Amino acid sequence: MLYRFFLLFLCVFCGGLLQAKEETWLSIDTEALTLVVKRGNSVVATFKNIAIGRGGVVSQGMRKNGDDRTPLGTFRIAWINRGSGFYRFFGLNYPTKAHALRAYVEGLIDEPTYNTILTAIRTHRLPPQNTPMGGYVGIHGLGQGDRRIHRLYNWTHGCVALTNTQIDRLSRWIRIGTKVVIH
Repeated sequence: MLYRFFLLFLCVFCGGLLQAKEETWLSIDTEALTLVVKRGNSVVATFKNIAIGRGGVVSQGMRKNGDDRTPLGTFRIAWINRGSGFYRFFGLNYPTKAHALRAYVEGLIDEPTYNTILTAIRTHRLPPQNTPMGGYVGIHGLGQGDRRIHRLYNWTHGCVALTNTQIDRLSRWIRIGTKVVIH
């Protein structure tokens, strides 16, 4: 009996490790301006010439509403808007607990706002998107935007942008809960 329990435990444990190791996730390099789809540590697809926020990234300090900077960190896809003005929008679960804590410590948000964000995260809801930290951060297409501007400039308000064709290709790997690491 103990032997069977041990084998069952081993199968469940090893199966869980294999599944986690094979998770499909996105790595976004804000310096190289690339988005890489990975399965575990293996590269599945690479998208070049992406655009980020026109204000750059938040390398130190905290992202603030209207600063047009792309936040760094580990996120999850929280919602998908297939009818977006940007063609398709994959919304991130920004702000995360780490972003909210930093904003609270730096005095950007007050305690009630901090607690509201934590409650949303704890109850698996989208954190409020209208705080002084900004919101509605995601990965999206160009919509009717100019491809020439996309090739030449970082132009978003803090999101990551790809061409509509790239978004179509990327869509096959995107699900609610897909991990996104922006670095």
